[in-house]
Amino acid sequence: MKHSEKAVELFMKGANCSQSVFAAFSDVTGIEEKAALRLSSSFGGGISRLRETCGACLGMCLAAGAVFGYDNIESHEAKKEHYAKIQGLVKEFVNKNGSYTCRVILGETENENTLVPEERTAEYYGKRRCCIECIRSAAEILDKYIEENT
Repeated sequence: MKHSEKAVELFMKGANCSQSVFAAFSDVTGIEEKAALRLSSSFGGGISRLRETCGACLGMCLAAGAVFGYDNIESHEAKKEHYAKIQGLVKEFVNKNGSYTCRVILGETENENTLVPEERTAEYYGKRRCCIECIRSAAEILDKYIEENT
């Protein structure tokens, strides 16, 4: 199964956008799916429903960090190179989705900033077609990047 298909499947089962993308790459990151779901659980809804940075974009960045990140925290060059990679991925995400800000993608003019996630119903998924597309594109962007850089 493609990572994009797995990511959409996870979303349709109830995972948030970030969990959907990050956990879909468990086979590549080496992080067990259950741990990936926990690690990315705070970033759905544009960071815990704050409608800021898109969770799908964040999940993509988390997975990219797990695969390509640096661990030499004293290396300015490693940090610089990694930030360039991530900015490139985010730029491609914006090119495909128009923004990396959740509320902009959703077409919301105000930040709801509510703690209560919406129930996952057919109506919810109908309203969240843009989320499904963001999830799919985030996984496709990362798959392409991994293929070209490993």
